[in-house]
Amino acid sequence: MSRAPVLVLNGPNLNLLGRREPELYGTTTLDEIEALCHAVGEQHDLLIDFRQSNHEGVLVDAVQEAGRHAAGIAINAAGYTHTSVALRDALAAVDVPIVEVHLTNIHRRREEYRHTSFVSEVADAMICGAGAHGYALALIHLSHLLEKRDR
Repeated sequence: MSRAPVLVLNGPNLNLLGRREPELYGTTTLDEIEALCHAVGEQHDLLIDFRQSNHEGVLVDAVQEAGRHAAGIAINAAGYTHTSVALRDALAAVDVPIVEVHLTNIHRRREEYRHTSFVSEVADAMICGAGAHGYALALIHLSHLLEKRDR
């Protein structure tokens, strides 16, 4: 791998994927998504740093660290997407490409509050509604952004 790692950051309750509301989020587990990310990373010369936390401050710390040591960030902030100004501000403060990922299409969710994303305000792109495959799309797009930046 030729560059700094890409941080794939996952927010609260994503550790329950495969068991939590499978009719909405699917049956793919977070471990399976991690394996997918590593496979896509290999194909696109990306070293993957895959993390999950249920704690807002841990996520903020990870973003700040990524700003110093990572090439880019793919983030599924989960419930913090709609509530965390602190996470949004941390993302705004880093100078790396950011791709927001959601398993579901947040704009089609019946809960109105899910239609708003603080992360989108600072992300370079958003991929939502593609299920676990959205992570692969996010990493492919990050690879494209990094290649563009290197030119």
